[in-house]
Amino acid sequence: MNIQVDEILDAKGLACPMPIVRTKKAMTNLEAGQVIEVQATDKGSTTDMKAWAESTGHQYLGTVEEAGVLTHYLRKASDAETKQETKHEDVEQLIDLQSKIEAGENLTILDVREPAEFAFGHIPNAINIPLGDLEERMKELDKDNELHVICRTGNRSDLAAQKLTEKGFPNVKNVIPGMSTWEGPTDKNN
Repeated sequence: MNIQVDEILDAKGLACPMPIVRTKKAMTNLEAGQVIEVQATDKGSTTDMKAWAESTGHQYLGTVEEAGVLTHYLRKASDAETKQETKHEDVEQLIDLQSKIEAGENLTILDVREPAEFAFGHIPNAINIPLGDLEERMKELDKDNELHVICRTGNRSDLAAQKLTEKGFPNVKNVIPGMSTWEGPTDKNN
């Protein structure tokens, strides 16, 4: 596939949220209509790129995987096409979630990381629905429950919390900063 790009960004070896952070920064240097190629090795970056582009109005063109490298293509939107990037307003600090768990509260914790991330350590009884699968698997969640949405750093969970709220879930909290600083009990899938 031969795609004309205006900028190439090397995000290989970086984990979430860094490919998105670097893409946001690089996108500011592009003119509307220009295309950026982002090279990444983080398997979750495809979902992240799609969700970020959707939330900002930039156009996600596609991803090609070759030799373990995911090459993402995004087109910068014009001012008329862009949306103000939003953040989910209802945020819960990780330490507060941990206190609720330790107090034995009955909680619904939704972990939107990729299955491999989840397998190597997750909060006991958390439900794993990766961000990229959330749209089609929302029906597995009870709208009446308070949902505590977590990922590695709070970025994917923020996008998931926004999506759930848009789909009519009334009580959704984005847990920050995420599993990267979790010090409570964890389960592993063996």
